[in-house]
Amino acid sequence: MNLEQKFIVLREPHTSEKSTILADKLKQYAFKVSTDATKLDIKNAVEAIFNVKVEKVSTINVKGKSKRFRGRPGKRSDWKKAYVALQAGFDLDVASVD
Repeated sequence: MNLEQKFIVLREPHTSEKSTILADKLKQYAFKVSTDATKLDIKNAVEAIFNVKVEKVSTINVKGKSKRFRGRPGKRSDWKKAYVALQAGFDLDVASVD
């Protein structure tokens, strides 16, 4: 898997109140990832992009909400969220990508 494919696996960092607390206290970082990405794909992508060692990856499939678009019922897209725990001694700054 080349670097371009690894950026396709990791779509963007997911920021929320929970993800900020986990990043500060437990060194666990949340990402929106491709829906067909496996835990091993996510681990390899994070290690290659950020030059860190990953201890554990947990994934969650998030179902899209039912919404109305111009008065008609519709549905937002489903997406996948990954929580990545780093090994001791490593830190991740999602604002700077090498």
